[in-house]
Amino acid sequence: MTPKNTGHLWLLHEALDQWFDANARDLPWREPDCSPWGILVSEVMLQQTPVVRVLPVWRDWMERWPTPADLAGHPSGDAVRHWGRLGYPRRALRLHAAAVAIRDQHKGAVPDNYAELLGLPGVGSYTAAAVAAFAFGRRETVVDTNIRRVHARLISGQALPAPALTAAEMRLAEALLPEDRGLSVRWNASAMELGAMVCTARNPKCVDCPVRAGCAWLAAGEPPPSYTPKGQAWHGTDRQVRGAVMAVLREAAGPVPREMFEQAPADLGFAPSGVGVPLAALHRLNSAPEQLERALDGLLKDGLAEMHDGGLRLPA
Repeated sequence: MTPKNTGHLWLLHEALDQWFDANARDLPWREPDCSPWGILVSEVMLQQTPVVRVLPVWRDWMERWPTPADLAGHPSGDAVRHWGRLGYPRRALRLHAAAVAIRDQHKGAVPDNYAELLGLPGVGSYTAAAVAAFAFGRRETVVDTNIRRVHARLISGQALPAPALTAAEMRLAEALLPEDRGLSVRWNASAMELGAMVCTARNPKCVDCPVRAGCAWLAAGEPPPSYTPKGQAWHGTDRQVRGAVMAVLREAAGPVPREMFEQAPADLGFAPSGVGVPLAALHRLNSAPEQLERALDGLLKDGLAEMHDGGLRLPA
């Protein structure tokens, strides 16, 4: 479905822009003096991760590595170590690889356009569009989960967008994007903020919505979604075991022998302290031996760990 008419679209833009002015969260990567590098780091960290968890890690990264060259000058394992518990630590490796490419291929400056951003290691279409828009004021179609949900309800009258991004959704997002560059950036940011704070997946706060009068989903009587979203499992999964192994490697000062992952600290003759604390947490999972093997082998394959002197460590 496309917007009703130009006047209707203008009213949506205006209402959401005013709401954003008054209600946008005060986030450091939105500050006028935030560097393009800081915005790129934030966009990668925020993928599938709440703002509250990202904030302290982002601040730590920007203090340690305020420029791409600063990060590129350190081993990729340092990026993984200081990724902490954000999850999906391969993102840390991708950011490190992007930092190296920015230093070596772009004279240390984050590229200012979608095409060159997309050419950076680990940068996909969403991240390239978001950085081009929010760091450089480019008119780009930014579509994340929150924006998709706002578009689905506001324009298409659906409770939730399709499980995976469709070509029709991209066409709708392009049709909704203001022609003015500055307003297009604000529209992307405000639609994203509305989805995060008001038009949430569960229990949307429709009474607080600045564009509820034009919402197709409300007008249709709030029909239920056509499918039941499935949350990602965590407890008992390979991901949980991988995360526990990564916690051990982050605390370790050197390579960790494989048998330390396979035997509890008490069985190895020492009490849980230092690296023994995350080791004890790993063993409390009581994972099957084959699951632990998959986790260890998977981390090695993904480049999140490496063998050195007979043990596993973060990549050098």
